[in-house]
Amino acid sequence: MRNIPEIVVRRASLADLDEVVLLFDAYRQFYGQPADLDLARTFIRERLQHNQSVILIAQKPDGSTVGLTQLYPSFSSAQAKRIFILNDLFVVPSARRSNVGRLLLQAAADFGRASGAARLTLSTAATNAAAQSLYEAVGWTRDREFWTYNLPLVNPVSP
Repeated sequence: MRNIPEIVVRRASLADLDEVVLLFDAYRQFYGQPADLDLARTFIRERLQHNQSVILIAQKPDGSTVGLTQLYPSFSSAQAKRIFILNDLFVVPSARRSNVGRLLLQAAADFGRASGAARLTLSTAATNAAAQSLYEAVGWTRDREFWTYNLPLVNPVSP
């Protein structure tokens, strides 16, 4: 595994919209969705404007953005505490296997702890072995007690 020197992970703001939109659109394409920068821009702008998600970005010293993760706030009724759903993790292909994903996951965990959250939770495609390997390498555990069910309310989209 190679390291990219001086990667900085920080919370994105509306000032980062253009960079986040490109990464978010690439993330969606990774999961089989058609490229749609307008849709990505509208979606990300709304999340940021209404404080509906926390987007963390990884940047190289030259300012280029090479990764992102997006956390959605939720709650655990059983624990009566806040949780965050880590819904998106994306690293540009040229920066993969260089610790960017690890740095983003660590920053997400740090943010969750600082927010008093009980846990982070995520889902990933059963075929995404690379992501599963990374998650497990940094301490995430696969749930063996609960099954996840989804009820599509609009045109089914994968995942």
